[in-house]
Amino acid sequence: MEGRIGVAESSATLSELVVDSGLNRHPSLIHNRNGTISTTTTQCKENGRWGNVVLAYKTLGVVFGGLVTSPLYVYPSMPLKSPTEDDYLGIYSIMFWTLTLIGVVKYVGIALKADDQGEALVEAFSSIVLVVIFLMQKFGTSRVSFLFSPIMLAWTLSTPVVGIYNITRHYPSIFKALSPLYIIHFFGRNGKEGWLLLGGTVLCITGSEALFADLGHFNKSSIQMAFLFTIYPSLVLTYAGQTAYLIQNLNDHDDGFYKFIPGKVYWPMFVIATLAAIVASQSLISATFSVIKQSVVLDYFPRVMVVHTSTRKEGEVYSPEVNYILMVLCVAVILIFGDGKDIGNAFGVVVILVMLITTILLTLVMIIIWRTPLLVVSLYFTVFFTMEGIYMSVVFTKIPEGGWIPFAISFILAFIMFGWFYGRQRKIEYELTHKIDLGRLGLLLSDPCVQRVPGLCFFYTNIQDGLTPILGHYLKSMKSLHKVTIFTTLRYLLVPKVAQHERLVVNKLGLEGVYGCVIQYGYADSLNLEGDDFVTQVSDSLRIHLQNCSGEFQNDSRELQEEIYALQEAKIAGVVHIRGKTRFYIGSNCTWFDRMMLAFYEFLHSNCRSGLPALGVPPPQRIEVGMLYEA
Repeated sequence: MEGRIGVAESSATLSELVVDSGLNRHPSLIHNRNGTISTTTTQCKENGRWGNVVLAYKTLGVVFGGLVTSPLYVYPSMPLKSPTEDDYLGIYSIMFWTLTLIGVVKYVGIALKADDQGEALVEAFSSIVLVVIFLMQKFGTSRVSFLFSPIMLAWTLSTPVVGIYNITRHYPSIFKALSPLYIIHFFGRNGKEGWLLLGGTVLCITGSEALFADLGHFNKSSIQMAFLFTIYPSLVLTYAGQTAYLIQNLNDHDDGFYKFIPGKVYWPMFVIATLAAIVASQSLISATFSVIKQSVVLDYFPRVMVVHTSTRKEGEVYSPEVNYILMVLCVAVILIFGDGKDIGNAFGVVVILVMLITTILLTLVMIIIWRTPLLVVSLYFTVFFTMEGIYMSVVFTKIPEGGWIPFAISFILAFIMFGWFYGRQRKIEYELTHKIDLGRLGLLLSDPCVQRVPGLCFFYTNIQDGLTPILGHYLKSMKSLHKVTIFTTLRYLLVPKVAQHERLVVNKLGLEGVYGCVIQYGYADSLNLEGDDFVTQVSDSLRIHLQNCSGEFQNDSRELQEEIYALQEAKIAGVVHIRGKTRFYIGSNCTWFDRMMLAFYEFLHSNCRSGLPALGVPPPQRIEVGMLYEA
């Protein structure tokens, strides 16, 4: 489920990060070379109960920032007009059941199982701190979370204490509002005005989608533990305390958080609140790295550098390019759209959009993968699609008032992803149509004009069941091939390190001096082909393979010795690494759509990372063969 995140959800999640940062203002490249698709993020594995407790503590600084700081802006975002006691009880009942159904039931219970004030001055201060937060991302989620967790823990524990104080002082019977009857009475009294207020109450659940999106950085048990035993009770008590205060102070809703704090602890809480609100963006920063990594693996997004910041957790990643682009966008949103209400409207739109998409995708997972009984699936879909659909109908009215921001960002991201995917698919279709099999290679080598020159050549290819069309282009142009040519494929595995004896898989391809080699590597492996070590490893592996084949088929030992001697001679003569560099040739017979999309793909392709990892091949040994693919 996580690995199969679609274009819409990917772009919506990235948009959410940009507007969330404004709202809270108070490796090596990864690519499978064996043609398979990685669809899940490996969960980090901690031994024992205490390991999960430590992870649960770390999640406070990363996963729950946006959710647990929502009391700062929920009540101020509501367009309340002369509210009454019953109105506040109804609003609290709506928030309680929203948190319970979407937060506890949907995300913690179901989605996590799918693991395959001075306005200008505060704008400026938040921007500086946000820049610092982005600059810290290169140290990895574990270190950042351990640094931020004390801030979020202080916030998570202090706000419910203030809430309990307000409950006992202002309205001890507040929990009678847990009855859903108060919701019915609320809409019965307020009608359309009550429906419009849902645009504010939806913000109480903002950040819950990070429970699922950040799963790769932690594990299911730690996230469930932290939410059920700290975040959920903290929010329930905090909102209850705010509501109890507002019932006795009906018109204080525009500053419904800071006014409910007792005067003696106001300044300590102000400092904690300011730090927590700024740090809250961490949850979606980490989630964005995970989404981008999965999109790159699935070939839905241009290749960017993805660095694994942990040798134990495959899902803990960081992308420098994405990090700095997000930093610029987030600061721009804060400085341009400084009005908290506009950014709140934008956040509400993108949050409910992501939740609605998640509901639809989880329904498909239940039917196709989990084989859940249709009655249960129907119940799940009806409840959550109806609930989130009602919220969606309200937040769409906020589009002219800032809600357009995530749609604009999502449209740009979706266009980039579609353009990249379209170009990649056309490229794959061309390569599969024009790939070279061993039979055709034999015919090309039998041409008297093609000479076998001394030396050892590593010819890189990423095509299954065949060889890259660049090989044919190379042979026709150069009229030569090295006496020993090893067609090499790099295969990325979802493990930290590949054992030394499993790193190389070699075989003989049936033609004289032509071999195949698969280099397998994990996310914590250093892939460096520089020096003689790599060449020696490959030649030793080939020698062992040839000896095994000779013993199995009882081949002539003299023939074996000649083949091993030819391999050694080629190594001495010199080593060269050949890789292709392709572009589309957009002919006059292409449609206007092909011209536009392929030109856009070429622009993306020329500005993204190479499809092969940085191999550390010395420049004198490196040859790039260019070829135009006719569209």
